[in-house]
Amino acid sequence: MLPAHETISPFGVLVVDDEVDVRELLVEYFRTKNFDVSSAADGRAALTAIQREPARYQLVLTDLQLPGLDGLGVLRTVKQANPSAYVVIITGYASLDSAIQAVRLGAYDYLTKPFSLGQIDVVLQRVRDRLALEAENRRLARQVNRRESIDGRTHVVARLEAIEGRLTRLEGLLRDALELRDRFRP
Repeated sequence: MLPAHETISPFGVLVVDDEVDVRELLVEYFRTKNFDVSSAADGRAALTAIQREPARYQLVLTDLQLPGLDGLGVLRTVKQANPSAYVVIITGYASLDSAIQAVRLGAYDYLTKPFSLGQIDVVLQRVRDRLALEAENRRLARQVNRRESIDGRTHVVARLEAIEGRLTRLEGLLRDALELRDRFRP
């Protein structure tokens, strides 16, 4: 379990959609959940927001068909600016080709319009779970690193040296035993 100081708190969300109703619905949804949410009506505005503050947005929801720069262009920009960000493509023009291309470019999920807020809840919970796992991994790695430090050497190196010393002693004992056997052999 994560310590209290490493809990996953609401993070920055960018909603990119040229449909005003969809954009406002998603912005309001994330605001009610206390997220730092921004929006953009087209790909170029999203590009500007991402380039201005790349670390701000951990989650980007973008329409696929956008004026200026499409959702795949937004996805590429996000992944270049902040590779750890999660990008969800939302589209009313779903196709297998666009879904495959989105996933290959690093999209976390691909939703078709009309979508339900329940679907957004599921995506949001999955992102939170992954962020919690990543934080737990970092915590455990720090803990392992602290435990492995012995006189400036890692615990593994110290154990390997101890094993090597035992093997050297065993080889010596075996050599002595063979010499004794050869002496008393008829």
